[in-house]
Amino acid sequence: MKTKSKDEKADELRLKYDLATLLKEGVRGKDAKRYEQGTNLVLLSPDVARDFQNDEAVNEALRLVIQPKRIPGSGKRGAA
Repeated sequence: MKTKSKDEKADELRLKYDLATLLKEGVRGKDAKRYEQGTNLVLLSPDVARDFQNDEAVNEALRLVIQPKRIPGSGKRGAA
C-alpha cells in the first residue's frame, strides 16, 4: 500500500470550504461558559430515542426511575 506524502495528508479541507470565511465568521469562545458548567452527554440507541420527543422527556423518564431510591424504606432490603 502506498503511503501519502506529508503535503497530501496536510490538506484535508474540501475545496468548497473557504478557510478564510470559516475563520472570519466564527465566534471565539461562544460555548465557553456552558462548557465550564460541565456537560453530560449521553447517546441513546435509535430504538430508545424514537420513544422520546426531546431531552426533557428523557429527563422526566429518568427521574421516575430514580424516584423510588429517594423514598425512605423503598430500597432493596438485604437478606437477614
